[in-house]
Amino acid sequence: MSINRRRFVAVGIIAAGLGLAGAAAPARADDVTLLETGSSLLYPLFNLWVPAYSQAHPGVKITTQSTGSGTGISEAVSGLAQIGASDAYLADAMMKQHPDMLNIPLAISSQMVNYNLPGLNGDHLKLSGPVLAGIYQGKIKTWNDAAIAKLNPSVKLPDHPIITIHRTDGSGDTFIFTQYLSFSTPDWMNDIAYGTTISWPAAPGAIGATGNQGMISALKGNEYSIAYIGISFKKAIEDEKLGEAALENKAGKFVLSSARTVQAAAASKITDTPKDGRVSLIFAPGDDSYPIINYEYAIVKSRQSNAAAASTLKAFLSWAIAPDGGNQASFLDQVSFVALPEQVRQLSATLINQIQGSGDEARQ
Repeated sequence: MSINRRRFVAVGIIAAGLGLAGAAAPARADDVTLLETGSSLLYPLFNLWVPAYSQAHPGVKITTQSTGSGTGISEAVSGLAQIGASDAYLADAMMKQHPDMLNIPLAISSQMVNYNLPGLNGDHLKLSGPVLAGIYQGKIKTWNDAAIAKLNPSVKLPDHPIITIHRTDGSGDTFIFTQYLSFSTPDWMNDIAYGTTISWPAAPGAIGATGNQGMISALKGNEYSIAYIGISFKKAIEDEKLGEAALENKAGKFVLSSARTVQAAAASKITDTPKDGRVSLIFAPGDDSYPIINYEYAIVKSRQSNAAAASTLKAFLSWAIAPDGGNQASFLDQVSFVALPEQVRQLSATLINQIQGSGDEARQ
């Protein structure tokens, strides 16, 4: 099957309805196959969820593909996939064009900024949004630049060019990283802004990579490089002994991603979540808030091809957001995700309940 690689730039606001009340058992579930495609950040979690769910529901087949959020969105909109996994919500323009699409929060994730600096990978360098913007714009060219040295006065930084690594596929990771740069750095917002794909500035030696695994491979293979990588790949970063930066938050504090700092950021933003699930959680206020967090989304058509597909999809997504289902710590801790707060879970449940089958058979 060919994959439509068209990218969609997501610019909008998130509102996530999360809940779980029992979805009806799928009619003829043994005849139903679901395709999940999209986010490489969500891919490791789906690969934990699917075997567990399939064991309890042996007639349901769920296929997973790590294709990037842009492709996940595209294939969910076109109907090629039942679940488009995405780190980004759909833009206002996209929702206007496709009002039947649902943006369903599944869990809360975060993003690291990682580097490969000989002798310094064991340290947590301090980096800010404006400094990262300067690096990716090609204005800050060397690791011992005064702007980086000012944030890390006790660190002997190398006089070596910085190699930036960015995603070349349509990527929710690019979406949330460039939101952090946009919200913290006015000139980045004015000149470049954010999206699942952007026109990257011509930074010297810049490297493009596909997927989070591609980002890690490029980072590992290029000393003095820097990259943005989804938190579900934290163990891979640790295994490769690559560095992780402490990022400056809106309060001016430098923090690492952890359950505590992600939950602090989420707590300050969840009340902003609208009923349609589309909202940015980036650059949240609070001393302890980690600045790059987001809802991980299932992008889904509200009207599925038939009642069996709709019922099976509803049952799986309801299980995924349940505290005793997919949102259990036994799943989320393995990928360093955080469970949905109850308020958001109920919003997601409401969205899930909007899924129906097409035609007369969808009537209840």
